[in-house]
Amino acid sequence: MLPWLICGALALAALVLLARLLLLRRSLDEMVRQLEERLSQDTNSPIFLPTRDAHARKLASELNLHLKDLRRQRQKFQQGDAELKAAVTNISHDLRTPLTAMQGYLDLLEREELSPGARRYLDSIQNRMAAMTRLTEELFRYSLAAGRQELLPEEVDLRRCLEESLVSFYAAMGGRGIVPDISLPQGPVVRTLDPSAVGRIFGNIISNALKYSDGDFSASLDESGTAVFSNAARALDPVSAARLFDRFYTVETGRGSTGLGLSIARQLTERMGGTIRADYEQARLYITVHFPKT
Repeated sequence: MLPWLICGALALAALVLLARLLLLRRSLDEMVRQLEERLSQDTNSPIFLPTRDAHARKLASELNLHLKDLRRQRQKFQQGDAELKAAVTNISHDLRTPLTAMQGYLDLLEREELSPGARRYLDSIQNRMAAMTRLTEELFRYSLAAGRQELLPEEVDLRRCLEESLVSFYAAMGGRGIVPDISLPQGPVVRTLDPSAVGRIFGNIISNALKYSDGDFSASLDESGTAVFSNAARALDPVSAARLFDRFYTVETGRGSTGLGLSIARQLTERMGGTIRADYEQARLYITVHFPKT
C-alpha cells in the first residue's frame, strides 16, 4: 500500500510542477508579446502579468524600469531632433534673403564695365554664390523632408514620373556627353504615392548619378514598381557607396553638394512604404527603388 501512496504523491507533485511550468511559460510568452508591443509603440503602459510567480513578476518589474528609461531617452532624442530640424529650417530660410540681395548686387555689377581681372574675380564670386544658393536650397528641402511634412498620396504613374524626371535632366546629360540607356514598360505602373515626392526621389537619384558618372547612365523600370539607376563610377568603392544615404556624406567627386540628395530620397521613399538601396559591383553604382502594390 505504501509504495502506491508514494507513487501517487510523486505523480501529483509532477502534475503540480508541470502545471506551474505551463503557467510560467504562458506568462513568459505574454511578457514577450507585451514587450514587443511596448517597443513598437510610444505608450506609457507597463508590462502586466496575471501571475503570482515572484520571479516572473520581478522580471516584469525590471523590464518596466528599463522601458521607462528607454521612453525617457526616446522623448529626449525626439525633442532634440525636432529642435535641430527646426534650427536647420530657420537658418536655411534666413540665409535666403541676404543671398538674394547679394545676387542682385552681383547682377548689377555684371552690367558695369570691368577690367579683365575684375571680370575674372566677379565670375569666381558668381560661381561661389551659385554654390552657396544651391546648398542652402538643399538644406531647406532636407529640413522639409525630415520634418514629417504631410504627404498627399494619389494614383501616380511611375513610368510617367520617371520620364518627366529624365527629360528635366536631358540638357545636363547632353552637356556631359551622356546618352542615357532607358528601359521602360509599355503600360503605366500605377501606385498610390505623393507625386511631388516621387519626382523629388527620381530627380535626386539622377542628379547624384550625374555627379559620379564616368560618362554613362542607365535607368529602367518594370511592372513590379522597381526602378534601377546605374552608372560607371570608378571613384567610388563599396564602402563609400554604402554611405551615400547618410546625411551630409560626400565623396571627393561630390564636393559641390551637401550630401543630402540621397538622404532625402531615402526618407521620402521609406515614408511612402518603399525601399531604396545602393550597390557597387564591377565599378558600377546601382541605386534601386521599389514601390510595392498596397
